[in-house]
Amino acid sequence: MNDDVRTLTAELARDPGSLVFLDLAEVLRRRGQLDAALTVAASGLARYPALADAHALHARILAERGDGDGAFDGWMNALQLEPSHQAAHRGLGFLYYRAGDLGRALRHLEFAAQAAPEDAGLRAAIERVRAAAVPAPEPPAHPGDEAVSPEPAAPAERGVLPTSRAIPFAIDAESGTSSDSELFAGLDGARDGLLLLDQHGLRLGGALRDEDGADVSDAVAAHLAGVSREAARAARLLGLGAWQSLGIECEYGNAHLVAPTADTVLLTVRDVAVPAGRLGLVAERAAQAARRWLERVA
Repeated sequence: MNDDVRTLTAELARDPGSLVFLDLAEVLRRRGQLDAALTVAASGLARYPALADAHALHARILAERGDGDGAFDGWMNALQLEPSHQAAHRGLGFLYYRAGDLGRALRHLEFAAQAAPEDAGLRAAIERVRAAAVPAPEPPAHPGDEAVSPEPAAPAERGVLPTSRAIPFAIDAESGTSSDSELFAGLDGARDGLLLLDQHGLRLGGALRDEDGADVSDAVAAHLAGVSREAARAARLLGLGAWQSLGIECEYGNAHLVAPTADTVLLTVRDVAVPAGRLGLVAERAAQAARRWLERVA
């Protein structure tokens, strides 16, 4: 291992622009030299800000140093660049699990497992999350007594991610607050045509499916991260004031973006048969529902 570090360090010194920084940072991380690993990873990331692997490795080192907020941002950046990045989904899955958000943890871990079906550790993690999400009923106190439904499991330790960033609208089981399943209740497309996300590309509610019926919600949300800031910047440069909505017409369908709040974005997708004007009305109705839901769960 020491020889590996010396060899990789020498190679990086000869060519500072080499991607060997990824191997060197990973070797240092495995040795437990997290400060040195972070220095190498950060330097490489500065040279290659569009490299998903660099963001993912930097995030993992931050996570092992206890910086869950920084790790979350890094893995989300990796997904913006490469929505199917296995390591980023895996890392986010573990962060959400430790933060007590079992639903999002399971989605990310299952996505990661699609790219690594032979990863026994990942499979075991998925089973742990599933078991924690569905607690077994307690046996009756006395024979003949009716089984009593168990109380909701207490969330896992919430110390890894800041609630306002990583699990912005996690629901407390004892509070009675509505879950995101009620976000677009009663609206057409609640499960396959409406998607609410925050400015970091985190899905807050709704869902999108592709033509084969596969759920692509998280991947689309990651792609749309930062769209609110970009739209605001474009409108400002053009002197148009604050942006309110954006219509997109495509060959096989139309989409409409609107900002229910300053830090959220709502995507509405419909078939090409739905006129742009009609789609805008549907999107505004959904935005009103989103604002009401955000006020309840904030």
